[in-house]
Amino acid sequence: MRAAIIGGTGYGAIELIRLMNNHPYLEIGSVVSNSQAGNGFSESYPHLTEIINQPLESFNADRLAKENDIVFLATPSGVSSKLAPVLVDNGIKVIDLSGDFRLRSQTEYETWYKHSAPEEKYLSQAVYGLSEIYAEEIKGAALIANPGCYPTATSLGLLPILKANLADSQSIIIDAKSGVSGAGRGLSLTSHYAEINENLKAYKLGAHQHIPEIEQVLTDETGNPITVTFTTHLVPMSRGIMITAYVNVTEKISTNTIHDLYKKFYENHPFVRVRPTGTYPSTKEVSGSNYCDIGLHVDPRTNRLTIISVIDNLVKGAAGQAIQNANIMNDWDVRTGLNSIPMYP
Repeated sequence: MRAAIIGGTGYGAIELIRLMNNHPYLEIGSVVSNSQAGNGFSESYPHLTEIINQPLESFNADRLAKENDIVFLATPSGVSSKLAPVLVDNGIKVIDLSGDFRLRSQTEYETWYKHSAPEEKYLSQAVYGLSEIYAEEIKGAALIANPGCYPTATSLGLLPILKANLADSQSIIIDAKSGVSGAGRGLSLTSHYAEINENLKAYKLGAHQHIPEIEQVLTDETGNPITVTFTTHLVPMSRGIMITAYVNVTEKISTNTIHDLYKKFYENHPFVRVRPTGTYPSTKEVSGSNYCDIGLHVDPRTNRLTIISVIDNLVKGAAGQAIQNANIMNDWDVRTGLNSIPMYP
């Protein structure tokens, strides 16, 4: 199956290419970058010299549909909302790595993303692609909204305890930290070396666009309206996300019992690893992989559960989950092309 990538010079695209290069059923097809069209791929990424040789192309929906079977949109928010409908109308399946189709409400999207919302016709078609939760819906979809990196780590960390009705859903506090690659490859003061090096910085307090996405998933899955306190931080490392979530449990319960609950919840999901009681994951332990590792601790003094959830923001938080969704769409084993051992150290 030939797979096109649009937004071909960003970090999400380069991770897609790395993963697809070892995928037995996906062949790298067209790679689109309007700003770099005509240039060789290795001009932007020299490490791909003599590995990926095709030139970058400009966007042409008819040609893409004729020459490819599936398209991954690795474009900034506000772009895919314009491109995805044209591709879907041309009969090609689309997995969108941006945020344009994640929120069901047009008003909410415009409030948080500051772009014009996608047309309702296409927004209603989009299936939210949190692979471990919505596999059945993903199978028959033509348009997948790949989840954000923070919502992936957060939702996978919180859903088991919330769905078991063992937590006060209005007590959720999420402390989230991300490596600088989450800001993309474009130059900005935020990601400037002198600004981020030896520094820890909170940003977008109360205004991060992933807040409504997290609340939407948690509300959908519990049947109760949920709001969260969500604070993001930028840390001086290239890749990785750690979320530390705090939630009050509603009855006296041990860490071992919570651990068993999580193990049962994810027993058929190979990319979620629940750590043994008393051990907690770090970002390096999932680097370069599609794993989400979760550690748990109930403080008997406060009756509060602390959840540590880590992912690689470019893999499970972006390209890896997109490949996982492509596997589900095509009824392939979810692990296909994603069995890489995490890079360590």
